[in-house]
Amino acid sequence: MIVKTYCAAVNGLEISKVTVETSLTNGQSLTLTGLGDEAVRESLARIRTAMIHTGYKFPNRAITINLSPANKKKEGSSYDLPISIAILAANEVLIPTTTGSTNGTTTGTPIGSTTGNPLNDYMILGELGLDGSLKPIIGALPIALLAKKEKFKGIILPKENEKEAAVVSGIDVYGMSTLDEVINFIKGINTPEPLKLDINELFAQQQGKFDIDFADVKGQQQVKRALEIAAAGGHNVIMIGPPGSGKSMMAKRLPTILPPLSLNESLETTQIHSIAGKMNPDQSLIFQRPFRSPHHTISQVALVGGGTNPQPGEISLAHNGVLFMDELPELPRSVLEVLRQPLEDRKITISRAKYNVEYPCSFMFVASMNPCPCGYYGDPTHQCNCTPGQISRYLSKISGPLLDRIDIHCEIQAVPFSQLSQMQPGEPSASIRERVVKARKIQEKRFGDYYKSLDSSDPDYTPNSLRQRIHCNAMMTEKMLRLFAQPDEASLDMLRMAMERLKLSARAYGRILKVARTIADLDGSEKILSQHIAEAIGYRNLDRGDWAERGTV
Repeated sequence: MIVKTYCAAVNGLEISKVTVETSLTNGQSLTLTGLGDEAVRESLARIRTAMIHTGYKFPNRAITINLSPANKKKEGSSYDLPISIAILAANEVLIPTTTGSTNGTTTGTPIGSTTGNPLNDYMILGELGLDGSLKPIIGALPIALLAKKEKFKGIILPKENEKEAAVVSGIDVYGMSTLDEVINFIKGINTPEPLKLDINELFAQQQGKFDIDFADVKGQQQVKRALEIAAAGGHNVIMIGPPGSGKSMMAKRLPTILPPLSLNESLETTQIHSIAGKMNPDQSLIFQRPFRSPHHTISQVALVGGGTNPQPGEISLAHNGVLFMDELPELPRSVLEVLRQPLEDRKITISRAKYNVEYPCSFMFVASMNPCPCGYYGDPTHQCNCTPGQISRYLSKISGPLLDRIDIHCEIQAVPFSQLSQMQPGEPSASIRERVVKARKIQEKRFGDYYKSLDSSDPDYTPNSLRQRIHCNAMMTEKMLRLFAQPDEASLDMLRMAMERLKLSARAYGRILKVARTIADLDGSEKILSQHIAEAIGYRNLDRGDWAERGTV
């Protein structure tokens, strides 16, 4: 008899249905086919021991297990449970209880041999401990979405994963703790209620809860203004200042002023964290925008993703949130340069000999750096000990193409102790966030009306195009700049004069217009005025012609 159970393969963000085909014949052998990795091949030893500890005899026959489709790579330990259930069913151990029975007696045809087979109704996943306990898996949410798409009645998985899977409506989610519980459920002895979550109510309750606030930041009004503009337009930003000036402190508070995650954004973000194994057992969704802050010793693979078994990198874990890179010039040049394409395309494609995966990575890039290796170049209270050559080499580590993708450059000075001890708490994050959300709504309406006005002949019309997801000023195309960020004559003259006098590079032109558009949105102005251009020009410090010459004068 051949028995089939169903589970799923996780390859990047691609989730596919896997059929576990099991056959028991005369003989003594154990064969596993279907392109499983080492963890899948090791599952047979775990399954044998778990069955024995649960009170079931492992069949002393020739067992053939095929994971179909056989050409799709299978990784991880989530196949333990469906394989073990398939073996038990093929060995005719799983027999349903008598209808109406109260003492658990069994009778009838073994499960797996009839058309009314309950194994056809559920997707089954879980890692087995040697004692028969079920351990959590990765990818519970995207697997539950697949189960719904494939029209399964429900999904059976470890207890720790049930909250994550239960956010998907329309399927029954059963969280189990042991192999014995799963066996009894399939036999009809134990039929618990599936977990149900009111995801909209849960989402509303968890939004806007932060342990930190911009009210903790004293002084630095100019920098806080720059971060408000960055949050309102989705702009990338770099902060340059001496140690202890509050760069990291303010960067960590940036998520508190960003617009709340929408439910769709939350589901997107949760799927990435789920396949990366970053979800907590009691966590159902990611409710706040991610804030990722990798150390400057991070490797290229850890940043962009990949590895022997493909995993999302830090840039994908920051999707719909913030990627903060402290001590930016301390990162290896090769690591810095791989950021260029993801910042532009908002997705990363990783191609290797054995796989090709694509991860989304639409994030706000926030960086900080010192003005020199010792950190005190230009500081009025500390002497800089760096040589001109050291300063020049330090600053030149950040290439022009990377800098081109950062809209706002902000220089910071340390706040004197006399002011720190006297100042009252700053403006709270809630007040700043209110202005940011108002500006974002203006942008969403603007771009929404733009897409509605397009006809099928326009390049931006393509439904699956990346441009279709433009929702903030930082993502505007050249065409959109001409439509929505065209300055008047006076502003254009000011911009021309600034570029000539301050030696601004040509690449700064579009960035200044995008930032000016955001400043105008914060002011509630339909047109970009000269004061908006003037403020935007002030945020291009690293584009000044004299910046690269620092330390050589």
